[in-house]
Amino acid sequence: MRLALAEAERADRSGDVPVGAVVLAPDGSTVLASGHNEREAGRDPTAHAELLALRRAAAALGQWRLTGCTLVVTLEPCTMCAGAVQQSRVDRIVYGARDEKAGAVGSLWDVVRDRRLNHRPEVVEGVLAEECAHLLTAFFRDR
Repeated sequence: MRLALAEAERADRSGDVPVGAVVLAPDGSTVLASGHNEREAGRDPTAHAELLALRRAAAALGQWRLTGCTLVVTLEPCTMCAGAVQQSRVDRIVYGARDEKAGAVGSLWDVVRDRRLNHRPEVVEGVLAEECAHLLTAFFRDR
């Protein structure tokens, strides 16, 4: 999560919402890819930290299936990102701060654990939650 927090700080410095993500290889310690929100920089509504990290991890592995991998992200994924996680076959999502307004991994919705879907990753929530939330709170307070 500390690596994801460092990514979130990069987003904050560039004027974007401070969310960072890291994809770990199946061994649980090798970083395949990372990303931070780049919506403002890229003028791209889909440039969320999770999507960028997932795309880069797939490129690093040379395949779209990220079976065995873990996505670590500072904020609970939204519906778009939760759908991408489900489609990528990531085995585990670890996130910090809950998103009561748009979270799709247990807060507002629970897209990734919907029994109607063919893949349901494990979810670990609340890792360094206070630090993750503090970055977001400070960002929006300053706005």
